[in-house]
Amino acid sequence: MKNTIAPFDFSKKINYKNELLAGFTVAMTMIPESLSFAILAGLSPLTGLYAAFMMGLVTAVLGGRPGMVSGGAGATIVVLIALIKSHGVEYLFAAVALAGIFQMLVGIFKLGKFVRLIPQPVMYGFLNGLAIIIFMAQIEQFKVTDSNGVVTWLQGSALYIMGGLTALTIAIVYFFPKLTKVVPASLVAIIVVFGIVLGFNINTKTVADIANISGSLPVFNIPSIPFSLETLQIIFPYAMIMAGVGLIESLLTLSMVDEITDSKGSANKESVAQGLANITNGFFGGMGGCAMVAQTLVNLNAGSRARLSGIIASITILIIILVGAPFIEKIPMAALVGVMMMVAISTFQWVSIRIVNKMPKSDIFVGITVAAITVLLHNLALAVLVGVIIAALVFAWDNAKRIRARKFIDDSGVKHYEILGPLFFGSVTTFADKFNPAEDPQEVVVDFRESRIVDMSAIDALNKLSKRYAQLGKKLYLKHLSEDSRKMLKNAEAVIEVNIQEDPTYKVMPEK
Repeated sequence: MKNTIAPFDFSKKINYKNELLAGFTVAMTMIPESLSFAILAGLSPLTGLYAAFMMGLVTAVLGGRPGMVSGGAGATIVVLIALIKSHGVEYLFAAVALAGIFQMLVGIFKLGKFVRLIPQPVMYGFLNGLAIIIFMAQIEQFKVTDSNGVVTWLQGSALYIMGGLTALTIAIVYFFPKLTKVVPASLVAIIVVFGIVLGFNINTKTVADIANISGSLPVFNIPSIPFSLETLQIIFPYAMIMAGVGLIESLLTLSMVDEITDSKGSANKESVAQGLANITNGFFGGMGGCAMVAQTLVNLNAGSRARLSGIIASITILIIILVGAPFIEKIPMAALVGVMMMVAISTFQWVSIRIVNKMPKSDIFVGITVAAITVLLHNLALAVLVGVIIAALVFAWDNAKRIRARKFIDDSGVKHYEILGPLFFGSVTTFADKFNPAEDPQEVVVDFRESRIVDMSAIDALNKLSKRYAQLGKKLYLKHLSEDSRKMLKNAEAVIEVNIQEDPTYKVMPEK
C-alpha cells in the first residue's frame, strides 16, 4: 500500500482542526489497547488508562518528535508480567520508575543516536511483525469469555454483526479520504458505526465488555516496597529490559515518522521525555509504556503534524476516566477493530514484498527473522537485537572476503603489497595468507593507501607479520597509513613492533 501521508512542513501554521480531530481519534484507539494489555498483565484497567494519559501528555509536551504518540504499550508491560506475578504491583511501579531513570540517562548522555545502526531490513521486519501483531490482536476481539472463564469464538448473529460492522468501518476508512480529507476517516468511521449501533439498537460487543473505565485523578504514591539492595536486585533486570524495549520501539517509531514526514526528530530528547514519562507513571500508578506505532500512524493519517493532537488525546482520555466513561463504554468494538485493522495494513511494509527478489538473500533472512521473533515472542527488543547482530555478522563476513593484495617488485628489488579493503578481525586470516615471508626479498612494503587498520585484531596481525619477517632477517614496512591507523598503532606501540615508512609527499584526506 502506497503511503499517502503528506510530508512535514515547518513553514505551515498549526492546523487546529486537524490536531483536534486527530487527538480525539487517537484517544479512541488508545483506550482499548491500554485496557487490553493492563488486563493481560493482571492489572486494574485504570492502571493502563493512567499510563496512556501520562505517557501521552509528557511525551507530547517534551518529546523530540511532533506527531508521535506514546501510551500504555503492550511491548513494555509484557516484559514485566513475571515481576507482577511474583512480587506484586508495587514492585511494578518501582521498576517502571527505575526504567524511566535509565531512559533519561540514555538521552542525557546522547546515546539515542545509536538507533541509526539499525539497518533497513531490520526496520522492515520490525514493522511487518508489528503489523501482524496488531492485526492478530483485533482477531482476538471476535472471541468472548463466558461466566466460567471459557473463551470461545463468536457464533451466529453475533459473529455476523461484528464482522459486518468491522467491514463497514474498514470500507469507510478506505473510501472516505477519496471524498474529502477535511475530517479524519478513522473518526468518521467510529462515529458512523456508533450511530448505526445506537440508532438500530444493535446488540454487539462494546468497550464496556472489556472493562469499566470510570475512575478519579491519578494520585501521587511512593511504591510501598523495602528500600534495600535486595529490592534493587529484584527490579533492576526488569527495569533494564523495559527501558531497552521501550527505547527501541520509541526510537524506531521516531525514525519511521522522520521518514514519513521528511523531517528530523531528536532521539536524545525523546529518550529523556520517555524516561520522565515512565518515572511519572511509577509514582502515579501507571503501568508505564513507550511510543505506539499504530496510534502514531492513526495520528499522522488524521492530519496531525504538531504536538497538540497528542496533548488533546491525553486530556481526552483523562476526561473519559473522570466523566465520559458511560458514553465511551457504549462504543462498539467493531469500529475500533476496523480502524486498527486498517492501521495494521498501512503499517505493513508492502514494498518489502515487491522488492524481495531484488534484495540480497542475507537482507531477506534478516527481515523474516525479525518479523518472526516479533510475532512469535512479542519481544520487539530481542527481535531488533537479533536482526542487528545478524546484519553486522553478514557485513563483517562480506568485508572479510573483500580484502585483496596487489603485488609487485620495484626496480630496487623491494616487494610491494598494496592492500585493498579494511583490515579487521574478520579479514586478518585472509590478510596473513597473502604473504610469503620465506620467498620474499629482504625488504617488503605493505601499502595501506586503499585500506584501513580497524581494530586490535588488525594490529595484532601486523605485529605477528612483522615478527615473521624479522625472524628471517627481513624488514617489513607499513606505508600510507591513515591518521586514525597511525594513532591506533601509536597507542599500541608498548606491546607491538612495526616499522612505518614515512612519505612526505603523501597526505591522507581528513575524515568529515
